[in-house]
Amino acid sequence: MINIEISRKREILRNKEKLEQKLNCKIKITDKTITIDTEPFNEYEAQRVFDAINLGFSVEKSLLVLDEENDFIKINIKDYANTKNLEVVRSRLIGTHGKTKKTVEEITKCNISIHDNLVGIIGPAEVTESALTAVTNIIKGTKQANAYKYLERINTQKKGKWDNKKKINKEEPEESYSEDEE
Repeated sequence: MINIEISRKREILRNKEKLEQKLNCKIKITDKTITIDTEPFNEYEAQRVFDAINLGFSVEKSLLVLDEENDFIKINIKDYANTKNLEVVRSRLIGTHGKTKKTVEEITKCNISIHDNLVGIIGPAEVTESALTAVTNIIKGTKQANAYKYLERINTQKKGKWDNKKKINKEEPEESYSEDEE
């Protein structure tokens, strides 16, 4: 049994049954705290889901944390910022009308949430590190365009490796077949 402070009580109340079913637990809500009654492993998973919800992710996106192929990374902007004016840093991360955040999400296929001085990233494990690098570079002061180029380059490299694997896999049966004939 664990207690977790929550900031989005209304959304948790609306999705309580869904959360209980997916997390295999009983949820009891009091004021700004929820109590979760479940097994120890499920407590850890529930903690991660509620951390994501508190960061501003929807319940549906927060439940993606339960998938083993997805990663959840939470960073504090203060750890990477070169300036004391964190409002400027947050606005650089979000961009005009949310363009920067949206672009990084589209390129990496990750979900990004910015809440106070925290940034959360949920996405496929193979790309969350790239998204994290791009986000931290923007926080440090890199131009957004350079961060996009970095992500595009990483995607191209991964695609190239994937295409090479496909070519190798297509060639292997032919080679093994020719060896059988000899």
